[in-house]
Amino acid sequence: QVQLVESGGGLVQPGGSLRLSCAASGIIFAITTMDWYRQAPGKQRELVAVITGGGSPNYANPVKGRFTISRDNAKQTVYLQMNSLKPEDTAVYYCHISSSQYWGRGTQVTVSS
Repeated sequence: QVQLVESGGGLVQPGGSLRLSCAASGIIFAITTMDWYRQAPGKQRELVAVITGGGSPNYANPVKGRFTISRDNAKQTVYLQMNSLKPEDTAVYYCHISSSQYWGRGTQVTVSS
């Protein structure tokens, strides 16, 4: 069955960095477009970044220039490198198979001094 397992969240000070990982199984990963979403308390879930099977990325405006999405098809893993973190980046971050009902359980990212 399809499984997405996120890791790498935590507490970081403003201006700091974190790298999230999402290990996928049960899919043909190399041809699958993958997304990262986030959901802050009291807000709707929002798209953060997308990467195609060929490695082409796209980003939501609030994270452009700070976040980088990448993938390792051999490891069936997608990453989200987050730099220059701000308190408003605090959210649960979810891995998702684009245009599907498959989501990971999420990993908490908290940016606070």
